Amino acid sequence: MKASRIGWGLACGVLALTAYVAWDNWGDTWLAPAKPATSPAANTTAGPLEKSAQIERGQYLARAGNCVACHSARGAEPMSGGRRIETPFGAVFSSNLTPDAATGIGTWSPQDFWQALHHGRSKDGRLLTPAFPYNHTSVITREDSDDLLAWLQSLPAVHQPVQPHTLMWPVGTQAALAVWRSLFFSPAPFKADPAQSAEWNRGAYLVKGLGHCAACHSPRNALGASGAVDDLSGGLMPVVNWYAPDLTRESETGLASTPLADIVQLLRTGQSRQAQTSGPMAEVVQHGTQHMTEADLQAMAVYLQSRASKAATAATATVRAKVSLVVAEKGLQIYDRHCVQCHGEQGQGITTATGDAAYPALAGNRAVLLSDPTNLVQTVLYGGYGPATALHPRPFGMPPAVLELDDRDIAAVLTHLRTQWGNQANEVTPLQVNRIRAAQGH
Repeated sequence: MKASRIGWGLACGVLALTAYVAWDNWGDTWLAPAKPATSPAANTTAGPLEKSAQIERGQYLARAGNCVACHSARGAEPMSGGRRIETPFGAVFSSNLTPDAATGIGTWSPQDFWQALHHGRSKDGRLLTPAFPYNHTSVITREDSDDLLAWLQSLPAVHQPVQPHTLMWPVGTQAALAVWRSLFFSPAPFKADPAQSAEWNRGAYLVKGLGHCAACHSPRNALGASGAVDDLSGGLMPVVNWYAPDLTRESETGLASTPLADIVQLLRTGQSRQAQTSGPMAEVVQHGTQHMTEADLQAMAVYLQSRASKAATAATATVRAKVSLVVAEKGLQIYDRHCVQCHGEQGQGITTATGDAAYPALAGNRAVLLSDPTNLVQTVLYGGYGPATALHPRPFGMPPAVLELDDRDIAAVLTHLRTQWGNQANEVTPLQVNRIRAAQGH
């Protein structure tokens, strides 16, 4: 009898949990009124000039959100989907967002598109995988959602069926996605802070929503969930294995003390007097931020700077690492052979006539001094390349050394960078280099 009661109790608990998860993920559709028989793709009452302006706004928003980076496979038409996106749980393939009726979003209404952005659900109610950052797109206003759709519907239709995802079971099932969403997802429509300026609020909207900065700049847990849309505390990006620095810490980014004009320049061109972009951030600049208006970049800079902490660097960061004589000599030899011509004998770098960094200084460089050396190892292994932008079309680059330097060589030269010219950071070990190299399959 007791076992029977326990069994009934467990069954009731499972049923209650199932009902909650179902309601949490689809409850709003059960209460929504029936859709009209037709599904207009956009506002049919708009005149030609108004429609043209809406499409232009939508194109701008798509660029600000860097949509093309994920929704365009190499060699394919823009926004036709099919790009393979690796995750720790397998691969997903991006959706075709062109107005093809069979394989794209040609039959989607503004409400269907809004549902995808705000709730992370497809037109048919299917839950989308969180590789699509719908926690961030839920921030986007309905007006911006409609403008985005208007632009997408203006593109040439491309018939390109998307390949099925190859996620490990049961990760890709609707049941598993529903549970994951109940644990980690809740729509976060933007709410302006009345205590802040209109410029600050515009920056917050762009950073939290279209910019989806926290998708990279926040840590992820074992189930792949990132922090809140305003969590900029940094973390290691899975699969690509780049470290996204903590944007709220002065010691990692210097945002609190960097002039706003220089932050804007970095977002627009990929480089400034203090920093250069590389890796995933270079792609963001190339496909996204370089196309944004000066006012929007300024707003983002204002918001990011306000979030940056001005706390002093911890005292432990000033303790110089103890390096063996063998490692020190080896690091100096490799630096003299491969690095000194561009970065200088004192790590001072080379600047252009306009004051921009052709080759960045390594002395006092925050990227060099990060406690996590992942980005340094990645740069030496695979090269460092900034984005080609309209205002900086021919950036200088750094050749890869993946086939030339072994793990001990890379560890030694990076230790040299981190312990010379006043730099005081921990030694990089061959084991750390080996793990990063192995994670990339080389």
